Amino acid sequence: MMGKVEIDGFKLKGHVKIQVYNAKTGETTEEEFDNLVVNAGKAEVAQLIGSGLGGTAFTHIAIGTGTTAAAATDTALEAEVTRKAATITNVTDTVTNDTAQFEASFSSADGLTGTSAITEYGLFNDATAGTMLSRVVQSAKNIDWDAGDTLSVTWKVTVQ
Repeated sequence: MMGKVEIDGFKLKGHVKIQVYNAKTGETTEEEFDNLVVNAGKAEVAQLIGSGLGGTAFTHIAIGTGTTAAAATDTALEAEVTRKAATITNVTDTVTNDTAQFEASFSSADGLTGTSAITEYGLFNDATAGTMLSRVVQSAKNIDWDAGDTLSVTWKVTVQ
């Protein structure tokens, strides 16, 4: 199911906003889309809900260049470029603090060089491996890291 998990009326809905700053033109473009919650992510959420079941909180956003459509069985990005710890806050959608918001910006300051056609995004619970909660693949965002371009990702997971 794209974008949400539903159990007895309880849903998780993921929504991603991508902003690209083009340093040459000074323009910022923005695009928003829903994501796919993957099977491994559903299982991890179930562990986080139950006391004593384990589970590790989701903390990192990854970007990549893979182009294969997101599938429920995905456990990683197809071609990950980098992953970064997100700033995590609670925000309000319809009920106070019903949304976990993850934000990360990627730039040459993160050691990225050259150019990349970023197409895929994932939300993970580890800095290098771990479990992926959700993934989305969209049209390429051409980033020239050397020119000072930046890519900002805001990922919201709302409990409905």
